[in-house]
Amino acid sequence: MKLTFVSNYINHHQIPLSTRLWQRLGADYTFVQIEPMAEERKEMGWNSNTESLEYLRLYYKEPEYCARLIMESDMVVFGGVEDESYIEPRLKAGLPVIRASERLYREGQWKAISPRGLMKKYRDHTSYRKKEVYLLCAGAYVASDFNIVKAYPHKKFKWGYFTETKKYDIEKLMAGKRGQTAGVVEILFAGRFLPLKHPEYGLMLASFLRERGYKFHLTMVGGGELDGSLRDWVREKKLEAYVTFTGYKTPDEVRKEMERADIFLMTSNFLEGWGAVINEAMNSGCAVIADAKIGAVPYLIHHEENGMVYKDGNITEFMVYGERLVRDASLRKRLGMNAYETISKTWNPDVAAEALLKLSEGIIKGEAVVQSEGPVSVAENISPSAGYRYCRTK
Repeated sequence: MKLTFVSNYINHHQIPLSTRLWQRLGADYTFVQIEPMAEERKEMGWNSNTESLEYLRLYYKEPEYCARLIMESDMVVFGGVEDESYIEPRLKAGLPVIRASERLYREGQWKAISPRGLMKKYRDHTSYRKKEVYLLCAGAYVASDFNIVKAYPHKKFKWGYFTETKKYDIEKLMAGKRGQTAGVVEILFAGRFLPLKHPEYGLMLASFLRERGYKFHLTMVGGGELDGSLRDWVREKKLEAYVTFTGYKTPDEVRKEMERADIFLMTSNFLEGWGAVINEAMNSGCAVIADAKIGAVPYLIHHEENGMVYKDGNITEFMVYGERLVRDASLRKRLGMNAYETISKTWNPDVAAEALLKLSEGIIKGEAVVQSEGPVSVAENISPSAGYRYCRTK
């Protein structure tokens, strides 16, 4: 089977899956990159080692070859590209396609009332509802968005981003956490300092914990437009002894921070389509506190089993869970170990690659092969307002 994955650009969140597919298919697997990576992402270390990837082809350098490959492949996975012209010839030819998509209505499903938007969604998606076109939902709220426009009925499957999964001696990993080795609970935030990421939640938690006399430390990895105001706030509140700003770090350096951290904060709002740092933090045995409306959360976290989930924007609930985890070492360890198991056994690139290949082969043979759980299992229509409950009732 010749499989081609088409996306805007490859990065460290996509390389592990692509590498597994290439290991299985060899020269029959290609990742087609549509455009150069944005400079901001390069500055964050996202493009390291991509030029050496044997399976990578650049559409903007080899347009004729890549266009022909898209048409001649047995299966094409298409996602992360707003310009439909790259996949349109294949769709019009009636050839099978698997789309991979984040949310249609990230800013709110009320936007579905736009007539112009509905016409485009019908043209790009709904018109193929009876064709051999399937949807990988990169986030728990994607299926609900596409259900609004009646696209891909019974052909929507759970998907996401699959970061490199490391194998640890889990007991040794947990024993190496700073809360165990130094008696100071290490809290970590890693991401861009943008309003949608709410990095200020970490500083508010630090102030809250300092007032109550807990032994802790907060590391803030990243940078961005809020950098100056966050540092000013720390100085204002005299939190310098409790908070460290590191600036941006490479993906490998961030993973090292996660390995020593006890708690990881994922405080983005509903604009976070997936949130791949959650995969990495869970794989590193962190007890994760996450907002329910982040795309990855309902798929990856079950509240109080392998993480803590708070209602979107509810800072009080967030604080309660933060204090509880700082106070309770046994709870941190249990959540961290279960989080590691979730990633190492189910939500990882090996499982995802195998599931995607089975789905592709099944579609080509006339019957899609769906998994019972995890990647390429049936994606339920979870509305954004229901995600908080979903994380508690599975």
